[in-house]
Amino acid sequence: MNPALLDLHLLRAFVAVAREGSVSRAAAQLHRTQPALSLQLKKLSEASGLELFQRAAHGMALSADGAALLQLAERTLAAAEDFARGVERLHGSARGLLRIGTILDPSFLRLGDWLGALVRSAPQIATELRHGISGSVLAQLQQGQLDVCFYLSPSLAATQALQLAGRTLTRFDYRVVAPAGWGPQVAGRDWEALATLPWLETPPESAHHRLLQGVFGPRGLAPRRAALVDQEASMLDLIKSGVGLSLVRDAIAIRESQTHGLAVADRVRIPCELQFVCLAPRQGDAVVQAAWRALEQVWGAADGPTEGFGFSP
Repeated sequence: MNPALLDLHLLRAFVAVAREGSVSRAAAQLHRTQPALSLQLKKLSEASGLELFQRAAHGMALSADGAALLQLAERTLAAAEDFARGVERLHGSARGLLRIGTILDPSFLRLGDWLGALVRSAPQIATELRHGISGSVLAQLQQGQLDVCFYLSPSLAATQALQLAGRTLTRFDYRVVAPAGWGPQVAGRDWEALATLPWLETPPESAHHRLLQGVFGPRGLAPRRAALVDQEASMLDLIKSGVGLSLVRDAIAIRESQTHGLAVADRVRIPCELQFVCLAPRQGDAVVQAAWRALEQVWGAADGPTEGFGFSP
């Protein structure tokens, strides 16, 4: 193939003259002299072995061969422009590895939708997911082993006190759930009364443990431990088996009450937030900001105060 057939300068000259029907007008459009433009047309005609134009009364008219090649030339130039824009986008896009700490179930985090949005908006970012308990993924974040993580906390202020930057994604309540048939033992009972019943204990790094310590600790209460569990699914199985009480997210508590008759304490609840956090010094990193922008596409803009995460709009 003659290299001149792929010369974009020659193709632009050809398309410009074809559109304008005049070498002089095309030359003015391309900021070239008429002799230079005529020479380019001659080179393209010689390279193709085809007569592309015919002299007309008021300028230049496409020949049959020229008309057949015009759309191909236009598509070639458009593809070249798309390629150049793609290069520019890649130069301006975030790239690198984003290490993510996840908790709970993926559907609650809207994890699939978020990662899909991240792939579309920042294709040069590779992701690595590590699942664990809320406190354990936070510890990995603080040790520099993760870049961002999902976290459960009573409030954003409490999270920021840990030298973290973050945003609240959603708020919900933890409810105290008991085995079926325990309704009389939990209905109308306060924390002092509930502390006398057997509880399913969780590891210190779990949100359940932190939240219950915030309730029982100041009251000087020490609930009796019936079993130690570290997964929500295991927790529900043990509640259904009649082992003891546990904290359960409100939506799950309502579902399990309706489908399996589990008892839900009606007098107490603990507010909690699902948050997305990073180390405060890392909030300006390109990969972190790309992660948050993708998250906003799924969760919407954060409500309330927006300290931390200095994202560009």
